Amino acid sequence: AVNLGWGVDRALARLGDGADAVLAEAHAVLAEQVACCRAVAERGADIVEELVNDLTRPAHGGDPSARLRILTHCNTGWLACVEWGTALGVVRVLHDRGRLARVYADETRPLLQGARLTSYELTQMGVDHRVVVDSAGPTVLARGLADAVLVGADRVAANGDVVNKIGTYPLALAAARAGVPFVVAAPESTVDAGTATGADVPIEERDAEEVLSFAGRATTPTGAGAYNPAFDVTPADLVTAIVTDRRVIRPASGH
Repeated sequence: AVNLGWGVDRALARLGDGADAVLAEAHAVLAEQVACCRAVAERGADIVEELVNDLTRPAHGGDPSARLRILTHCNTGWLACVEWGTALGVVRVLHDRGRLARVYADETRPLLQGARLTSYELTQMGVDHRVVVDSAGPTVLARGLADAVLVGADRVAANGDVVNKIGTYPLALAAARAGVPFVVAAPESTVDAGTATGADVPIEERDAEEVLSFAGRATTPTGAGAYNPAFDVTPADLVTAIVTDRRVIRPASGH
């Protein structure tokens, strides 16, 4: 998550001015990120409505006032993104506008951020939602049950490749096949101009036990191994739009 380092660097830059200056800078970052997330959410809701309204989908017959169905992955709400959220902040704005019908939330294996955190936040918002296993997400899209995929990002490379929680890339592939917009919502600080492509981003591989066991109990035979990457890379040509607090980038169309 490149913007975490960005925030830390800002605070550390004041270290020579004393502890109070460091704390003041941290508070400034906090306040800016709250405003940033609200801006991302409003702009993101506008873009999702625009993209979906441009489509003639049998579910709503092209009606521009129809309520939308969103598929999301991992957690991008106020628990993760400072009081408001990024992708889930967009969901919140759509809900407040009366444009939201339902959210499908991937459970997000192996740590279940979607099932534990996103579902909690959607419940608090009063949003009708369904938790689905990660492997069901593409089927949700193939069956026409979602009008858009909406996710966050840990890093956006200079070419528009998006690094996000493992399981994001399959949703982008499925969305492209189904003709459904794939929208990324993230602060401008997540765009890393110093990283040329997603291939240049080191991908963390986490403890195999997260895959081989659950709640402290083994779910696989003794001696089994696991491959547990924490993130994946979605190529730019699969990304319909990246929405930040400052702009909209459309990698798939070269803008």
